[in-house]
Amino acid sequence: MKRRGFLAVLGAGFVAGCNKFADSDAGSKLLGAAEKWHKNAHEFLMDRKALAPEFPRSAISPFFRGNGSVDPQNGDYPAQAEAGFADWRLEVRGLVEHPLSLSLENIRKLPQRTQVTRHDCVEGWSAIGEWTGPQLSLLLDTAKLRPEAKYIVFRCADNLNGQDYYESVDLIDAYHPQTIVAHELNGEPLPIRNGAPLRMRIERQLGYKHAKYLTAIEAVASLDDIAGGKGGYWEDRAGYQWYAGI
Repeated sequence: MKRRGFLAVLGAGFVAGCNKFADSDAGSKLLGAAEKWHKNAHEFLMDRKALAPEFPRSAISPFFRGNGSVDPQNGDYPAQAEAGFADWRLEVRGLVEHPLSLSLENIRKLPQRTQVTRHDCVEGWSAIGEWTGPQLSLLLDTAKLRPEAKYIVFRCADNLNGQDYYESVDLIDAYHPQTIVAHELNGEPLPIRNGAPLRMRIERQLGYKHAKYLTAIEAVASLDDIAGGKGGYWEDRAGYQWYAGI
């Protein structure tokens, strides 16, 4: 089994088998140490600025499945979807000098990157798709990060089990050239099941890091006071690793 697929299956099995252990004090400490070791090992063994593999269009999967939320029914999302997302706004906020509020038309007019990459889910499945959108670095540079900003948090429109979905990355992944705000899949506007109208592509990490239904990009100094403090919806609720590098 190739390394990316192996890590996805291993991660799913680990989470499924260890939830009770993770809830204990000893388990929490051990998993926290393992998380730090995993991140440090990646930084030592791998160039985090290296590109994820890209593929020819002939390799695109015939169907790119949705996962997690596939049709949010909370808030104004249904009305936004019914209107074709004509009034959708993406905010860039937090520790920035120049907060932004962008329409989909604004985003489409920015310089675009198109990449054909493989999406690896922690549940063990993969699919290849062509994604198009501006690089996140362009938005961050336009907003101008303040010096104390250390992480980028992605806010989402979908709500699962009473908690809004969110994710986060550090500045290395935020400024990776393949980290984009995607609005197209395979040359067409994103389907709702895949995160319409905007989703993140964090190509060097597992699929749960690729936040869908994106409403805001927020620069912060720390993740400690956000939701459960572990940097993401599944990290808070199920012990997934915050750094899901593959």
